[in-house]
Parts: sequence; structure tokens; C-alpha cells
Amino acid sequence: MVLLLRTLGRQGVCLSRPQYAVLCRHVVPMGTTAKEEMNTFWAKNSRSNRPLSPHLTAYKWTMPMMMSVAHRGTGIGLSGAVSAVAVAALVLPGNYPYYLDLIHSLSFGPFLIGLAKLGIAFPLSYHAFNGIRHLIWDIGKGFRMAEVYRSGYAVIGLSIITSIALVLR
Repeated sequence: MVLLLRTLGRQGVCLSRPQYAVLCRHVVPMGTTAKEEMNTFWAKNSRSNRPLSPHLTAYKWTMPMMMSVAHRGTGIGLSGAVSAVAVAALVLPGNYPYYLDLIHSLSFGPFLIGLAKLGIAFPLSYHAFNGIRHLIWDIGKGFRMAEVYRSGYAVIGLSIITSIALVLR
């Protein structure tokens, strides 16, 4: 909406047509474009001969870093899986009992079924427990490094125990 109003303001639509005056009353024309700002930024950095920021490979990976990446990955994976199942339920012919019978007829065996259960249970339990950890952080508790590591190990331990309990059930 802002870009539309700025465009209208730049083209003089607000001034030439009185019916648009209400829309364009608070529009301020942009001084520069994004391309000009980016060119200015890179020219300044080239003149100052500053080094570029280091990449992730320059840092030593710590447990909180890995847990943060894993939390984001499990969130993306779980939302993608739920979306795929929802789209499949809408698009594929047949109903739930038909596909359940189809899976049973393939006779995967207990090992592969347990592995599939673990593939669903661990990301779900990890993301849930780590989400609770983040909620505790949101209220301002557990920010000392010892507490961060202790809560991280607790999340991993609870996730493993919960996953095994769900798989064996």
C-alpha cells in the first residue's frame, strides 16, 4: 500500500486529481531508490578496504548454535510434512482407511515401521520441548551460559526419552 501511494505521489496523481487528495495527504516522496542506496553502501565499503564479515565456517559450532539450527530445521520439516499430508488428503482419491490398508499390505516389517515412527516422533518432541525452552527464555529466565547448556541437554534427553516411549508404544 505504501509503495502504491508513493508511486501515485511521484507521478503527481495526488496533485492533479482532487479525489485522491485524502489518500496522498501523508505521502512523502522517496529521496533515493534502493539501488542507489546499495551502490552507495558498496562504494563506501570498497573505499574503506574493510574485510567482509566472516562466514559460518569461521565460528566454532557450539551446542546452542546447533540446537538453534535444529529447532528451525524441525519446524520447517514438520510444517512441510503437515502441509504435504494436507494437500495429499485433498488431492488424492480414496479415503484414509484405503491408504492405511495399502500401507499394511506392503508389510514393511517392525524395524522400518519403528524407524518411521522415530522419524516422526523425534522431530516433534524435540521441537515441542525446545519451544518450551524458548518460552522460558521469553520470560527472561535461563540466560546464563551454564543454564543454557543445562536446558539444552535436558531438551535433548527429554526428546530421546519421549521418542523412544512413543516408538515402543
